[in-house]
Amino acid sequence: MSKHWQRDLAALQRAVLSMSSQVEEMIDKACRALRDRQIELIDEVIALEEGVNEQEVQIEEECLKILALHQPVAIDLRRAAMLLKINNDLERMADLAVNIAERTRGLSRFPTFHVPERFDAMARLAIGMVDSSLDAFVHLDSEAAREICHQDNLVDDINRQNIDEMYRRMREDSESIEPALQFFSCSRHVERIADLATNIAEDVIFLVEGEIARHRTDESEIPLGEANKGAPK
Repeated sequence: MSKHWQRDLAALQRAVLSMSSQVEEMIDKACRALRDRQIELIDEVIALEEGVNEQEVQIEEECLKILALHQPVAIDLRRAAMLLKINNDLERMADLAVNIAERTRGLSRFPTFHVPERFDAMARLAIGMVDSSLDAFVHLDSEAAREICHQDNLVDDINRQNIDEMYRRMREDSESIEPALQFFSCSRHVERIADLATNIAEDVIFLVEGEIARHRTDESEIPLGEANKGAPK
């Protein structure tokens, strides 16, 4: 493609990466607000959402504009289309961060409720997956993308442990039902953020190798080295 296409695509990619940094900040602040009961962070998370929403609209409009202008094909078209999908996934992550913040506000009415220690590891894993998925896209690194898919299993495991613990608390103490349900939602939102990061990673695998990685129930059982055997160069 022309130099103009490369310039416009690079500018679009920079805009997406800038948006991803803000989304990661939102997720981090929302999780810290919950973990450390830093209620003042809730308003900061909500305030950041408007900027992310504006960026999401601008990026979508710019992406559609350059697609119409340059009419790319093959991998150039797939790369632009993937930026459009990442843009949408990031906006959804921002919404989930706001949901966590709002649930945390509700939990602030229950000062004795103890947030499971494993939640911190879960949050750090999810945020790292978001960052790594964008890095894998920039560097077209399908092996790194596969590692992100494996990390999603760890987040799922922690989420199940959180759910089991909340059920146990609710059975043992009826007064814990409301805060347990609030935390249940927070844990589920973090798990969903990890899912969206995995979506990006799976799209990287398709972009690089032409292999559709979604809905592969045995993906976690495939060693990274063997997973790349037979992939198109």
